[in-house]
Amino acid sequence: MSEQLLASVKSKYGAVAESTLSSDHAGVRAVAQAFGYSSEELTSIPAEANMGLSCGNPTATARLRPGEVVVDLGSGGGLDVFLASKQVGAQGKAIGIDMTPAMIERAKGNAERGGYTNVEFHLASIDHLPLADASVDCVISNCVINLAPDKLAVFREIARVLKPGGRLAVSDIALKAELPEAIASSLAAYVGCIAGAIRIEAYREELLKAGFEFVEIIDSGADLNAYKKVESQAGCCSPAMDEASPFAVVQEACCTPASNASTLHDDLTALLDTYDVNEAAASVKVYAIKPGARS
Repeated sequence: MSEQLLASVKSKYGAVAESTLSSDHAGVRAVAQAFGYSSEELTSIPAEANMGLSCGNPTATARLRPGEVVVDLGSGGGLDVFLASKQVGAQGKAIGIDMTPAMIERAKGNAERGGYTNVEFHLASIDHLPLADASVDCVISNCVINLAPDKLAVFREIARVLKPGGRLAVSDIALKAELPEAIASSLAAYVGCIAGAIRIEAYREELLKAGFEFVEIIDSGADLNAYKKVESQAGCCSPAMDEASPFAVVQEACCTPASNASTLHDDLTALLDTYDVNEAAASVKVYAIKPGARS
């Protein structure tokens, strides 16, 4: 990943981490529900763990079992880590990996406030995991692998840490057709999880090349325009808030971390207002198995 691209991704997601976006905002909650989270799931975890960044619900399809070790790549505020922790139980462990310091700080704060004892969070990139070989039962991820320029390196690293017979259960964005050039070459579209996506066929080939078998990639049919639901939310940093609003000063004060750039949700909304990304991109459910018998 180029330094400029890396800095842009960290800046945008760092700004989201330092915002007040949470499940307490109707728009943020609506995004999560549009991509498969139930109201019960969202109310069972800290509200600040959800910032409207999902494109699916990998914990709903990972078939996690008590006692397992599960790793979430690009864990953000801890949404899927906290849901997974309940499924693997006290004898299991849910581990979050994120490259953005502000996200790790937010997730650790959520874990402390929520009293979670079987979770941990690590600051690292998803192609260099701070985990031992063959130490993980399941790897999940939610709308993050599309941000990795070298997806094969990510898949090989996942294969390294998985136990024989371990599985990958990922929600991501992949392409059904070529993107318009204006989107494909847009930095905002890259950070917004669109321009970095690859074709579904290429996604499958890269997983097979990394040594996985029984690869399955399913178009969930979810509407990617759901991200626009964050717009007009009744909360600080709402992109729809007019500068002439009497609340504009309050907005500026509480959005200071992102004041030097538009927010991630601003960028997504602008793209979705201009293009129907559903024509070329899709929210997909990805499944794969590392060869070998389960221990």
